[in-house]
Amino acid sequence: MLIDFFYTLRAAKLPVSVREYLTLLEALQANVVGPASDACSIDDFYHLARTVMVKDEKHFDKFDKAFGAYFKGVEMLTDFTKEVPLDWLEKILQKELTPEQKAAIEKMGWDELMDTLKKRLEEQKERHEGGNKWIGTGGTSPFGNGGHNPQGIRIGGKGGNKSAVKVWEQRAYKDYDDQQELGTRNIKVALRRLRRFAREGSHDELDLDGTIRQTAANAGYLDILMRPERHNNVKVLLLMDVGGTMDDHIARVEEMFSAVKAEFKHLDFYYFHNCVYDFMWKNNKRRYAEKFPTWDILRKYNKDYKLIFIGDATMSPYEILQKGGSVEYNNEEAGAEWLQRLTHTFPKFAWINPEPQGVWQYRQSISIVQQLMSNRMFPLTLKGLEDAMRLLSK
Repeated sequence: MLIDFFYTLRAAKLPVSVREYLTLLEALQANVVGPASDACSIDDFYHLARTVMVKDEKHFDKFDKAFGAYFKGVEMLTDFTKEVPLDWLEKILQKELTPEQKAAIEKMGWDELMDTLKKRLEEQKERHEGGNKWIGTGGTSPFGNGGHNPQGIRIGGKGGNKSAVKVWEQRAYKDYDDQQELGTRNIKVALRRLRRFAREGSHDELDLDGTIRQTAANAGYLDILMRPERHNNVKVLLLMDVGGTMDDHIARVEEMFSAVKAEFKHLDFYYFHNCVYDFMWKNNKRRYAEKFPTWDILRKYNKDYKLIFIGDATMSPYEILQKGGSVEYNNEEAGAEWLQRLTHTFPKFAWINPEPQGVWQYRQSISIVQQLMSNRMFPLTLKGLEDAMRLLSK
């Protein structure tokens, strides 16, 4: 009766009540997602359950992860009023492989990988666990999740080895919190190296020195002078990686984001995932509906803007160098092309990386991005930020 599904949502800190659970059961009994005689797809049930159980879109991401953890692997359920077989709901433990077995797994090239996946999708007719060929879990096949392959396509599930070159699972990322203040004070101090103050706006600030001089010149008669407020006139375009491996760095990036918003009046920002392609977005809840073409961003801002990337640059090299290499869709141009266009348009640029600098040499994708950034990559540390701001201020 889906009681375990209800408890899974509660365990994921979702504010679901018994009343909502009963409403879901009533909707299923009323055949809201299709006649009982027809097969009800897991997608139909997903949309029904989310509509009934989630009252605020800010909880969509938690719901997606809880739903995926509970139903992953279930392709078709014909009757949701019956118990779901336990073996369909439990993901088998990651298969233990010896170093020799892992070394024996042969990497496929990009074209071979995609062609083979198409053939598997045409041939496979049922769920599969383990093994080295079919799309499933816990094996050494390059397709599926929960197993080990040095270069595969993750289809559903949660990543662990960070070796997938494409991920077939839609995720709802969350915007970084720009109100995060904890630990931002020192970051603000580092950012102040990038300052160019100017007087602008209406005369709404007391000019104390001018008032004293003017009053003295008037033989003691008070003459109050006002002047425009003094602002940091630096313009910043901030591009932030979100989702995936960046989930490990959310707290530090939020501190950085809060500090940047507090220090720079002329700031605009966009999100991307892993690498910049032909579009970006400003609101992760509406990233599929409100896309901003990268070409428009290149034309909108002039070269006076300082371009700052924030991202761990941890991804498959295909995502940077290969047409169609994005983990989320088939991009028409390689990410490297867009990175070069951005750095050519904005000559003052830097990349801030939250990954510890000690691991950079072991990540091929980080080395590639460093080259594309002309080695203007800095760690997300106080010294790294000071060095980056010093470079941007020249």
